[in-house]
Amino acid sequence: MLVELRAENYAVIDHAIAVFGPGLNLLTGETGAGKSILVDALALLMGGKASPDLIRHGADKAVISCVFETTDAADRILEENGIDASGTEIILRREMLRNGKGRVFVNNQPATAAVLKQLAPELALVHAQSETLSSFDAAQQRLLLDRYAGLEGGELTARTAEAYSSWRKAAARLADLEEGEQDRLRMVDLWSFQRKEIQQASLKPGEDEELETEKRVLANAEKLYAAAMGAFDVLYEGGNSAEASLRQGLNLVEQLARYDARFKESAAQLTSVRAIVDDLADSLRDYADGINASPERLGEIEDRLAQIDRLKRKYGSTVDQIVAFGEGVAAKLAEVEDRDDLMRHLRSELADARGQYTAAAQQLSAKRTAAAGKLAALAERQINELAMKVRFEVRLSQAGEEGQWAAHGWDAVEYRIATNVGEPLKPLDQIASGGEMSRVMLALKVSVEEGQAPLLKAKPAVHQVIAPRTLVFDEIDIGIGGRAAEAVGQKLKQLSRAQQVLCVTHLPQIAAFADQHFVVEKREDAGRTKTQVRLLSEADRIEEVARMVSGSTVTEAGRRHAGQMIAGSR
Repeated sequence: MLVELRAENYAVIDHAIAVFGPGLNLLTGETGAGKSILVDALALLMGGKASPDLIRHGADKAVISCVFETTDAADRILEENGIDASGTEIILRREMLRNGKGRVFVNNQPATAAVLKQLAPELALVHAQSETLSSFDAAQQRLLLDRYAGLEGGELTARTAEAYSSWRKAAARLADLEEGEQDRLRMVDLWSFQRKEIQQASLKPGEDEELETEKRVLANAEKLYAAAMGAFDVLYEGGNSAEASLRQGLNLVEQLARYDARFKESAAQLTSVRAIVDDLADSLRDYADGINASPERLGEIEDRLAQIDRLKRKYGSTVDQIVAFGEGVAAKLAEVEDRDDLMRHLRSELADARGQYTAAAQQLSAKRTAAAGKLAALAERQINELAMKVRFEVRLSQAGEEGQWAAHGWDAVEYRIATNVGEPLKPLDQIASGGEMSRVMLALKVSVEEGQAPLLKAKPAVHQVIAPRTLVFDEIDIGIGGRAAEAVGQKLKQLSRAQQVLCVTHLPQIAAFADQHFVVEKREDAGRTKTQVRLLSEADRIEEVARMVSGSTVTEAGRRHAGQMIAGSR
């Protein structure tokens, strides 16, 4: 459950702390005090999109944080993301900077908004004030049914999505092979020519670089021969060669070394230098002897390099790229040559993929159909407990054509309702009353969340079935009053027995049911508006509910009525 929520320099809040408890936690206060802002802050900590516009005027950054009791699944998510768990609690913090940047911390360790989104289903489910049935489209209705049926994120839905992906890929490959057949056949001649041209060239890796080196040698044979033999003469052959001078110098140093041991090392060094000169001279002579000034060989090399350059202009800037291009062309030709075999293989692969998808989608549809009747009955009962008298139906229809298949299966889910006796069932988005919309939405969510309890009890090892520890409703009671409002309060109270509920309300009939009642207040301090969150005592609760009943002027009659409402809610 949510233990604590903090906000600093966030919107109109300078600094606010709320410590929540189990059961039903209600937030009340004057319009504009900042009640919904606290819910929005919690939504941000669940991975929502941040904006620098949320930073309080005059501040450089806004900081929001919260503390939840952790779960085993939340700890696994932390481990997968390289974040250390912190005992029995999990701490989330988000900072928004004026320059548009921001930072996320989980258990005081750097993280990302993506990690918050992964953690969100394990910690809280936030129903924002802007959420209405008009945005409750077919996809959302299907997801709600899947959640009730325990299919959300399950093995069957994953298998269906995987089978759909395999079927789509096989169908795309087969269609690609079947389409553009004339263009493909026209390319065969070009590919055949390109393959033949590259194969006949018999290219070798690094061949062009070796030929360029040999070309430089042949083109400068006379200069290279003269330089090599000149160096050989200076170092070894000439009368004043370096070798002769070293030999003479070595004899003299050796004489010195016979009388003075200090010159023994010098004699050894000269001996080594003389050996180096001898080796170099031999290498120069061998190099000069190996120079072959052959115009015929030079012409062959130039022709070969010209051939390689022509291939480079067509197929790649290096020999390796040319060879790779040739291999690619050969593969295309092989595909064309083996087209019939490939077509048979792809058709077989497509049939297998179609069969796997059909089997998975049928199983998914059967489970949804079974769950739809149960959810419809439960939701109808829950709606009627909210001072309404309706008929409710969850209708499924299966797509018959392959073009309507999807990764989530072939079911189209539609919720239909009749709010008056004798009227036909109609889609939810045709409901006119805002109060009816709010109650239907609450009843649906209560039905789904309560439906998780027996499912979790029957399958405790199924981790993908998630029942949020904290449910947050932001003014879901908008547009209702009187007996309907009291019924909503009773429903929220009933829901809070199984899990923590946090709700923003303007209705005293709902506020009377609170286990923990918080008031959000504005006040002026040093010329600035500040917002604070205060947990009410029993006496303060009566005063706040009386204010909600009576308006700005609280009367004794209002206080008595408030006390009776609170006592009656127990």
